[in-house]
Amino acid sequence: MFPSARAALSLAARGIQHTTVRQAHRKHEPNFHDKYGNLVLLGGAAVFTSVWAYVLTQLGMEWGLSPVGRITPREWRE
Repeated sequence: MFPSARAALSLAARGIQHTTVRQAHRKHEPNFHDKYGNLVLLGGAAVFTSVWAYVLTQLGMEWGLSPVGRITPREWRE
């Protein structure tokens, strides 16, 4: 490995170590995800469910999509 690359890697590793030590001694402050994460998740699930419920009930889709019995073969031309 080149000396300059080795020096850059050691500096990067040292920076990561300093960051982790600094964060370990900090008090945990709740961020947006800590405060509202579950609420946003439940809201998204409710919107997803309600939109799909509306689409599936109002779309007029015909269930039972099997073509058996509905398709009749055409007569062969001779």
